[in-house]
Amino acid sequence: MSASKEQGRGGGAVWKAPHSASLGEELRKAAAEAPDKVFIRMVQGEWTYRQVDSETDLVAAGLARLKVQRGQNVTLMLPNCIEFAIAWFALSKLGAVTAPVNTSFRGAALANAINLVKSRLVLVHASLLPQLREVLQELGSIENIVVVDEVGTPPEEGGRPVIAYVELRKHGLLETASLSPPVRFSELSLLLYTSGTTGRSKAAMISHRFVLGQAGVVIQGLGLRSDDVLYCPYPMFHLDAAVMTIAPALLLRGVAAIGEKFSVSRYWDEVRALGATVFDFMGATLTMLWKQAPKPNDRDNPARLGWGVPLPAWAPQFEERFGCRLVELYGLTEAGTMIYTPLDKPRRLGSCGKPAGPFEVQLVDEDGTAVPAGGAGELVIRATQPSLLMDGYFGMPEETLAAFRNLWFHTGDVLRADEDGYLYFVGRRKDVVRRRGENISAAEVEMGVEGHPDVLECAVIGVPSDMTEEEVMVCVVARESAGLTPQALADFCATRMARFMVPRYIRFLQSLPKTPTDKVEKFRLLQEGITADTWDREKK
Repeated sequence: MSASKEQGRGGGAVWKAPHSASLGEELRKAAAEAPDKVFIRMVQGEWTYRQVDSETDLVAAGLARLKVQRGQNVTLMLPNCIEFAIAWFALSKLGAVTAPVNTSFRGAALANAINLVKSRLVLVHASLLPQLREVLQELGSIENIVVVDEVGTPPEEGGRPVIAYVELRKHGLLETASLSPPVRFSELSLLLYTSGTTGRSKAAMISHRFVLGQAGVVIQGLGLRSDDVLYCPYPMFHLDAAVMTIAPALLLRGVAAIGEKFSVSRYWDEVRALGATVFDFMGATLTMLWKQAPKPNDRDNPARLGWGVPLPAWAPQFEERFGCRLVELYGLTEAGTMIYTPLDKPRRLGSCGKPAGPFEVQLVDEDGTAVPAGGAGELVIRATQPSLLMDGYFGMPEETLAAFRNLWFHTGDVLRADEDGYLYFVGRRKDVVRRRGENISAAEVEMGVEGHPDVLECAVIGVPSDMTEEEVMVCVVARESAGLTPQALADFCATRMARFMVPRYIRFLQSLPKTPTDKVEKFRLLQEGITADTWDREKK
């Protein structure tokens, strides 16, 4: 195993990826050390380390012929499929940067995401081509389109040449000698989109060092083993699948088992089929699994450990029913994970654990001053090793400076600590709604709703969900003579934004509560919450 260990401040071993290693180099080492061991497993099949390494060389050579160069950003619009992983590793070998967009994005959100990173090439699955086609005329930098599909592709789209993915493999292996100097750990590997507090989605700049170093922290924090099969049913464009599942498996020479998508009815069948020993969950998904009717074979599964957030009060009953341990942690796209529940200590329900790995954390007030013991404050973080936090937001220097003010990365999340240093999540300062694992920018939903000609203004808030986390609620001021109905507005939203962004609750108001400087007082809307006149899309 090529990753090394060093002693952490608490006396435990802290995983540390070598400074010289890039993601592509680590894959080559793994292919040499464990060529015939399975690396990636999906319902559709499985691929060994040697196969993934060889395939990425072929695809990298094809991408190089399309003039993909070191440091260039390439957009992926792909569902969970082996081509996603192959493209990521192939681009990493070239020193190019993978910018995977949320496959539910469409319209303005999709155009903004691609234009932000100035991609010249997009790899898109044929099933998602209609979404791309809708915004092609708004994409100023795209020059080539690669379509992933088994059938023929059109010769062009919107005046851009279209290449079939299978054609990339026909140009021989990548000439690694031409990559001089080698890709360094400090160069970028990923641009992962994260919702902003008051504006559009931002792209967090993730280095090779971040990917490999964070993977090592995950291994230590969760006690992962080389014989583990790490299962993630969530999208590969998320941190969970890429950095917290595929990358740890790579360091361990273990197996990354990637589901097609989360399905409550198929979840445990997929765990069994893939032989998963470790799985991750996101609030509502764990609740949905728990609310399924008990079955005689609930404990008949290979899983030993599940990790995620939040951990509900009935966690012990879940563990007994399904025969596995649940572990809560804390993390975010920009900083990875740095708070874990200690595996060798009794659980403290409601706590996401204690700081772990090469990080310093602090709770501060609005002025950046540390809060007294037991008090609640914003969590700020800094790493004690290079490049273990994001390098900033791509193309957004002001937002980057704001996030890293006072030499700390500011999470926007409020936590409190008990007398033993265990941390407890309190709430968010960011103007985002956390719905079923997705961080949804309120500003992006508001922009979509206000695109309706009969909407004068609106405000989006998050309200409690019976599935844990939150649901999207929009308070709307409409033209009095328009006769706009909640159903009509919901239908409008469904055609112009991602499914998970469409508001569940819609409330019409004569006006929005505002400050003297004309800013919407969302805290007043939050205090009122779901009222008798609020329309519920799920009870229409």
